[in-house]
Amino acid sequence: MFDELLKVDPEFSESMFKTKVDNTFVMLFTSVMMKDMENVKHIVSEDVFNKYNGYVDELISKNETQMYDMLNVAETEITGIEITDEKIIIKVSLLSKAYDYVMDANGHIIRGQDQTREAKRNYLTFTKKVNFKNHKDVRKCPGCGASIDANLSGKCEYCDTIYNAVDYDYILESIEVM
Repeated sequence: MFDELLKVDPEFSESMFKTKVDNTFVMLFTSVMMKDMENVKHIVSEDVFNKYNGYVDELISKNETQMYDMLNVAETEITGIEITDEKIIIKVSLLSKAYDYVMDANGHIIRGQDQTREAKRNYLTFTKKVNFKNHKDVRKCPGCGASIDANLSGKCEYCDTIYNAVDYDYILESIEVM
């Protein structure tokens, strides 16, 4: 399964990719809890961003807070790899566990519960352009040339230029939570 992938992405590492998947997943749901999706905008597709940003807007309008206490990833498995002329597509099955509930403005639980950690199966799709730019080329901000850590928020701390991972790395294209 990895032989064809290594031809188009010779630096691919299964363990590093799984770590990226886990981190992206946790960052996405942490951003929902914090009601600030800007920290993941650079590592998710526009569709994923809009879906979760819409949910955050709904929470804000109702004065509610989504909680995923003790969120962790219990298992990550690559279930498929497809390579097209334009993209590398990697399908992933991820088992997460968390206390999943929604609180009102007074801190009362109105949906879900905080007594039992729920295990959920998540199906994620990550994509990367076949003709991606070398990751080594992106250690500098395209706006001002300063060193940038694209894993944090994707925004240069000096000039606020946004790093767009879609040109360099795998991004979360879709997610389905069971």
